[in-house]
Amino acid sequence: MPYPAGHRNEVRKKIVQSARRLFNRHGFDGVSLKQIMEGAGLTHGGFYSYFKGKSDLYVEVLGCFFTDPEWKSCWEGVEVDLSSGDVGQQVVRAYLSRQHFEDVENSCPMTALPTDVARSNVSTKRAFETVFRAMVSILERSSAGIGAPRRDQAQAIAALCVGGMVVARAMADRGYADELRDACRGVALALGGWTNGRKLKSGDHRRTQRARAAAS
Repeated sequence: MPYPAGHRNEVRKKIVQSARRLFNRHGFDGVSLKQIMEGAGLTHGGFYSYFKGKSDLYVEVLGCFFTDPEWKSCWEGVEVDLSSGDVGQQVVRAYLSRQHFEDVENSCPMTALPTDVARSNVSTKRAFETVFRAMVSILERSSAGIGAPRRDQAQAIAALCVGGMVVARAMADRGYADELRDACRGVALALGGWTNGRKLKSGDHRRTQRARAAAS
């Protein structure tokens, strides 16, 4: 009996979702294809009908809500509307949120896999770069900072978000990790020209300059 329309796409999504959870939790080298397929509720033998190998799958896993419209963050209480004119600060708040910090398995892979990517091949690095560039693009179009070019601000904000979460998760002291996230969020919001849920006005220039100096 033939499979229903869309079956193949659904199976592929299950494999990617399983791999994302496991890679985020254990890293690329710490996860086997058998574990990935079991996590998707599938048999090991069916893997190669969908992907050439583990590295091929890895490239597809390196996505986030910036590049994959069907990516589900599962961060309760956190919403990001990519069509909103206020999306920049939404992204910053979501990325450095407590929910993202705690939900390791459903993280944006940029926070869990950067060291793996650095050791990987060019195609994997390009996949990582694609996601980062997408984040920068979203931040750039929403930025209202004063002084530096919007692209420079957006790149710095994206780096603060990703790097801040990576370092926070490496901390043993949860209180210090939370303090670090709060600091990164505050500086990132100021750099982007967002404060207290609004865009900065010209009178807020000094605060933006102080944030930029703190990030330098």
